[in-house]
Amino acid sequence: MESDIHGRGLAFPVRLGPAGLVESAGLRKIRESITIILGTQYGERVMRPDFGCNLARLMFAPNNASTASLARYYVEEGLTRWEPRIELVEVSVTNDSLKAALHIDITYRLRATQTTDTLVHTFHLERT
Repeated sequence: MESDIHGRGLAFPVRLGPAGLVESAGLRKIRESITIILGTQYGERVMRPDFGCNLARLMFAPNNASTASLARYYVEEGLTRWEPRIELVEVSVTNDSLKAALHIDITYRLRATQTTDTLVHTFHLERT
């Protein structure tokens, strides 16, 4: 069963359904976990201050190639450390000047099944 391999738990974001708190399992749970890691800045978790990804540090950085390279490094570091169910295949970051954002394309392989999946995460920068 997929939830046995990939895990099961509360859905993210936490929400109520007809039978109480909504749960997620399998591939959806892994995608939610990746989203949590990317959205958590170092120091946000009291008992685990080094959990997450350092993307928020780039909030006011210029939208250029250096910022994109740093974002790629932070994503690779965070996911390699905190999501053991996946193996990163590729992380690419492109700049979107019009929306002041970075588009982060993450391709990963599930270790248990060798299935490849892709997740696109948009990180918005403040205009400078």
